[in-house]
Parts: sequence; C-alpha cells; structure tokens
Amino acid sequence: MPRYHQLGSIPPKRHTIFKSDQGEYYYEELFGTIGFDGMSSLLYHTQRPTQVKKVLESYDVAPKIAVDKNMKSLNLKGFDVKKAKDYLDSRTPLLVNSDCQISLAAPTDSLRDYFYRNTDSDEVVFIHKGTGKLRTFLGNIDFKYGDYLVIPRGMIYQIDFDTTDNRLFIVESKSPIYTPKRYRNWFGQHLEHAPFCERDMHGPYELETYNEAGDFLIKVKKQDVMHQYIYAYHPFSVVGWDGYNFPYKLSIHDFEPITGRVHQPPPVHQTFEAAGFVICSFVPRLYDYHPKAIPAPYNHSNIDSDEVLYYVDGDFMSRNNIDKGQITLHPAGIPHGPHPGAMERSIGQTETEELAVMVDTFKPLKVTEYALKISNDDYYKSWTA
Repeated sequence: MPRYHQLGSIPPKRHTIFKSDQGEYYYEELFGTIGFDGMSSLLYHTQRPTQVKKVLESYDVAPKIAVDKNMKSLNLKGFDVKKAKDYLDSRTPLLVNSDCQISLAAPTDSLRDYFYRNTDSDEVVFIHKGTGKLRTFLGNIDFKYGDYLVIPRGMIYQIDFDTTDNRLFIVESKSPIYTPKRYRNWFGQHLEHAPFCERDMHGPYELETYNEAGDFLIKVKKQDVMHQYIYAYHPFSVVGWDGYNFPYKLSIHDFEPITGRVHQPPPVHQTFEAAGFVICSFVPRLYDYHPKAIPAPYNHSNIDSDEVLYYVDGDFMSRNNIDKGQITLHPAGIPHGPHPGAMERSIGQTETEELAVMVDTFKPLKVTEYALKISNDDYYKSWTA
C-alpha cells in the first residue's frame, strides 16, 4: 500500500550532493523492489554500504519436508515448539510452499550479536507473547502482544525482547505483502469501508545512526541458504531516508470487524494479501443478528486453498479442545466446518472474544518433519460424533 514516510536528514533534491556539517559526503542508496518498478526508499549513509571485508561459510536453512502432498487435517501444538536463545535458531518452519513459509518461534534472547537480512521474503511477524523493539537500519518500532510487524525483504534488522517469554507466529512471503486492494482507492488511500486505515499503521519513529568501523556480521538469507558477511562499517549508518519501502506495525486489536445479519464469509477478516495467499484477523465481535442466525461458520470445502488457523486467545467457538498457540491445517479438496455440537452451541450467542490469525494459501502446503513431531495425530477424526 503506497504510503510516504520520511525520517532523519535528507537533501532537498534526490541524486544530488549531500554532505555532513563537517563536509563529509553521505552516500545514497536506492532500497527498492521489483526492479525499479516497486516500492522504494532513498537512504543516505555515513559510509558506503557495500564494504564487505570477508565472506564466511554459508549453511543450509531449507525446511525438512516430511509430507510433500498432504490431504490430512492437522492440529499442531504450537506451544510445544521449544524455546531457543538465538532468534534465527528459534524460527521453526512448519508449513511451506513456493509462495510462503509459516513458522513459529520462541526466542529467549535479543538478537544483538549479528544483523539479519531476509532477501528471499517479506516477513509478517505476529507477536503472541512478548514486548520489545524491532531495530532496523530505517528506524525502530516498539512492539507488544497483538502486533503484526511487516518487514519488507532486504531489511537489515535486529530485535530486542524485554523478557525471555516470547512467542511469534511468522509468515514469510516470496512476493510483496500489501493490504487488500479492495480496501484502497486507485491512489492507494484506504477507503471508508476498510476495517483499518493509515492511522492504525505505524512506521519507524526512532533512527539509530552509527559511523563506526569494525567487523559487523550480517546473516543474509537467500534461496534457503544463510550467507554470512563481515562488513567494514556498522550497517545502521543511515542519517536519513524517505520513500515508500519501510517496515511498519499494525495491531490486530485495531482491526475493526465487519459483521452482518447472517454469517459473513472469511474475506471480511482479510488483513494482508500477497501473490499466493492472504492473511486474515479474527477478532472479538458481535455475532450475526438475524433472529434465526447461526453464528458458527457453515461447512465449506476449500477447493482452491489450504486453510491455516493460528489460535491466539478467546473462546474458539467453532472448535472443540483447542488451546492457545495451536495451529490447524485444513487442506484443499475436502470439506471442513464446526466441530460436533459447535453449531448448536452457537445459536443464541451474541458475541465472541476469539482472537486468531488465518492464512489461506492458493497452493498446497507441505508439512515439515518438525510439524509432525508436534501434531495431534487423531485430529482428522474429531468431526466424528
């Protein structure tokens, strides 16, 4: 979604000489996507951002696939994902296809020893547990429970956590992440019927600038390989920037639900879109108010998409025996719907406190080895009365 932001000091005209008060040159960098046709920002560095001193050994980070062609409904016990000190080590891929990778993470330590850059994918990091600060070379963003952190590909960042009890739901997208087109006019502004607007979306507010020489490790993810570079200068060397390509946060608590007299379809919950999937937010809301309404979702067949639900908080009205942090996968091609008794229980109810994140993919998801380790093997039988 096109939105302009500016932070720090920039020259009055792009691609022109820009110097510090001491007469030293600043170095311009175009940080852009889709060739020269996508979102971009212009950055101004204290030092040239290209100074690599050493290339260390690369290592493979590709997910280990256990089921390549899955047609089984799964329930993954997300809070069984083990905690790990290192931020990258804690990221555990569970479901993947050529468009996205869905992971859980439970890091206990802040990422401070190195910098990270994902050049494969945009990242959407949903904060289930924890507070802290996302620190990037375009500025910092504070985060807390319920925040989506949208981090464009190529962003150099670190992350600070205030405690050791952190739980993250992470979606990596091979294509750019946008807000849904139907929420925006042809200029890019969010329309009046959108469930959130620009005022709910918060970009970087605090720019850290360093002019520091040394040995700075940046881990760069590219084609499921982690490459390691030692740079000669601190990567947070930006004195100012402006443009449209930058990280931001959106709280799930700022999503305003769309309701109706009868049950509304899942697209009313849509929050983000990419080329091969959508992300939706299920939030506390009033139920359908037709006198004969059935608030529980109707049975439906996912003919063209796999459905992933990450359960965050609340009552999870349509499911039996679901806990916080669990993930369900309902594969394309077979119907699914409320668990036995859920439809009947919902009749006459007036509101729900559920909080969940949904990812619907248009290509089948592959299941990793780790996902099977935390899977409830009998979940597919749970619709049998």
